[in-house]
Amino acid sequence: MPITVEEFEIARPNLLSAAHRMLGSAHDAQDAVQMAWLRATTAQPSPSIKNPSAWLTTITARICLDELRARHRRNEAPLLADAIPAAQLAADEALLHTEDVSRALMVLLNQLTPPQRVAYVLHDLFSVPFDQIAHVLGGTVPSAKKHASRARQRLDSAQHSSEQNSRPDQQIVEAFLTAAQTGDTRTMIQLLAPDSVRDADAALLPRGARTAVTGAVDIATETVHFRDRIQAACRLTVNNRPVYLIAPGGHPLATIDISTANQRITRITLRSAQADDHIAAPPSTTS
Repeated sequence: MPITVEEFEIARPNLLSAAHRMLGSAHDAQDAVQMAWLRATTAQPSPSIKNPSAWLTTITARICLDELRARHRRNEAPLLADAIPAAQLAADEALLHTEDVSRALMVLLNQLTPPQRVAYVLHDLFSVPFDQIAHVLGGTVPSAKKHASRARQRLDSAQHSSEQNSRPDQQIVEAFLTAAQTGDTRTMIQLLAPDSVRDADAALLPRGARTAVTGAVDIATETVHFRDRIQAACRLTVNNRPVYLIAPGGHPLATIDISTANQRITRITLRSAQADDHIAAPPSTTS
């Protein structure tokens, strides 16, 4: 047998981490790594495997690439949080915290083509050399580098936010979300205009809840009850403007659009992520 159990167990944590970034799901990552182990145990014995970890990474990455391409052929959009079983969503959320994974990055990786995602994850996140990545993708080294470069450009443009952070209105929004995450009602009330409005899709609210709430006190009081959702929010840049996305476990649930005037928040709009084509759409066919 080319790979021993001990060698596999040593490599397993890194394989799971890489597969999670490539597939976006802790459950799918575990399946991919398990399949890699099965392939390792059935492979023809070979004395040429000098680096078991690298060999297992290649096998795992190919399995992930096949799965991503299958999703792409089916034109599958990324699963939204409300379509994922609670246990799997909790596992993905726990993994984000355990491994300190960027929530925004997990969302944005869904916008890449399969080769771009695999090349970026392997090279930029796990320092896999391009000759090995080319072997995974079944192409050349220059092609693998191009996939990683295009992925990097897409991700950088969507994560760039330094200009927005310098704007006074953006600082107000950030301060409100920080207060919402900690349940600081007093600060939220100070940042909200007295006649501010919170508007939301009914599907995002408990049954019978009002889709529109008016007044700083009522909005702040209600927001405290959704603190766990706000804690799962991240900022993206779409069409050169900041968009806040609630994404438990890295899976889109809802967008938060916050309007300001005269140094106060005047409106908070919550919409299902399904309605935002920039978030819910599958990656384009451009490689």
